[in-house]
Amino acid sequence: MKRLHLHLGVSDLPRAVAFYSELFATAPTVSKPDYAKWRLDDPMVNFALSTRVEKGLDHLGIDVENDSELDQVRDRILRAGAALLEEEEANCCYARSRKHWTADPDGTVWESFLTHDAASNYGEGPDVRVLREAGAAR
Repeated sequence: MKRLHLHLGVSDLPRAVAFYSELFATAPTVSKPDYAKWRLDDPMVNFALSTRVEKGLDHLGIDVENDSELDQVRDRILRAGAALLEEEEANCCYARSRKHWTADPDGTVWESFLTHDAASNYGEGPDVRVLREAGAAR
């Protein structure tokens, strides 16, 4: 089963966590000084906040449960004619994952990923500005 992923940049993480904890009626699944994430079943979403990215929508994504689902999403991206950046061993957002990144024709960045394990540090992701420009250039 796939889960929609949204990652927002915020200026005041504690204030945002308090708001979203009330909205979702639960505390975050992951809570760090610069990052918080809710992996919810109702609504079915992986919702993340971070002070490490620009305010507002950073990217959208599809959180999958196994390698087969991730490969299916990758194949759909390629059939759509989009550029694809693959990360086999990513360390980002306090997680170790296998990921694919792309951007739609308007430059909206999409991440598809399968998380294998937690990580002790935030790590680094790709420069989403490059992905936005690649999508918009199509």
